[in-house]
Amino acid sequence: MTTARPLPAPARGRRRRWLGGDEGSAAAEIAIVTPLLVIMVLFMVFLGRLTEARAVIADAAHQAARAASIATDPAAAQAQAQQAAATALAGRGLACQHFTVNVSLAGFRPGGTVRATITCTAAMSDLWLLRVPGSQTLTASFASVIDTYRGITATSTGSSPGGGP
Repeated sequence: MTTARPLPAPARGRRRRWLGGDEGSAAAEIAIVTPLLVIMVLFMVFLGRLTEARAVIADAAHQAARAASIATDPAAAQAQAQQAAATALAGRGLACQHFTVNVSLAGFRPGGTVRATITCTAAMSDLWLLRVPGSQTLTASFASVIDTYRGITATSTGSSPGGGP
C-alpha cells in the first residue's frame, strides 16, 4: 500500500510562481477601477445639475404664471411674467445662455387661466470629461388660475368686469 507524499517545499513555490502570484494585483485593480469611479462621479454630478436646472426652470414657470395671473391687463401680464421669470432664474443661480418666456393669455378673464412656458438653454460644457453637449435646452410650463372675484382691465374698452377692486 502506497501513500501519497506531499510535494517538497521548493516544488510548491515553483508551482505558485508559475500560476501567477498576488504581487502587484492591488495596483492593477486600482489603476482599472479609479478612472471608472471618477467618470461615475462626474456623471452623477451631471445628473444632479440637470435635475436642479429642471427644478429651477419649473419654479420660474410657476412664478411667471402667478405673476401673469395677478396682472390687470394682458400687456402687464406679459411684462410681469418676464420679470418674475428673470428674477427667479437669477435668484437661484441658473445662468441661461438664452431664455424665453411665452405667456398664453387666451383665457385672460376672471376664472380663466394663464399659462407660462419657459425655455432655457443652460451651459453644461464645463463637464468636458464626460463629453456632454455644450448646452441643454430645458422647458417647463405652468398654468395659474385668475381669481374669479378680481377685476381685469380690458384693453379695448377700459372697463373692469368682475366687480373686483
